[in-house]
Amino acid sequence: MDLNKVMIIGRLTRDPELRTTPGGAQVCTLGIATNYVYTNPQSGQKVEQVEYHNVVMWRKLAEIAAQYLKKGRRLYVEGRLQTRSWDGQDGQKKYRTEIVADNMIMLDGGLGAASGNYSPAAAQGQSPRQADSGAQNPPAEELPTIQQEENINVEDIPF
Repeated sequence: MDLNKVMIIGRLTRDPELRTTPGGAQVCTLGIATNYVYTNPQSGQKVEQVEYHNVVMWRKLAEIAAQYLKKGRRLYVEGRLQTRSWDGQDGQKKYRTEIVADNMIMLDGGLGAASGNYSPAAAQGQSPRQADSGAQNPPAEELPTIQQEENINVEDIPF
């Protein structure tokens, strides 16, 4: 059995772009930047390395991303890697590797939501109460996890 799974947390590098295919399906493309900080063993200085990821979302997930996401927002994206190829205008073969998203969680909070911290429990589908049943403070409003395979009714979206 093989596994093609990607999970990233980063910031949007541009506003999402929503398009409609000739068949009528919604597709949204966006860019996410992730960083990695390490200490250089020779100089002892901290070095930040940034990676840029192309993300593609389809159907209802694409519509929601285009409606609620803006440049600079933090986002958790889960999906699979896919590489496309095509012939460029110069006749050269072009390649693009992208993440095809199945799931996303808006980490900066939704409209009117007080949450802004990433919760591993939320990423695993647990509510903050399930992960920390002894908490004194009530949990902040939990943002929904939207998966591409589910049929989502507009009335089910809490914001």
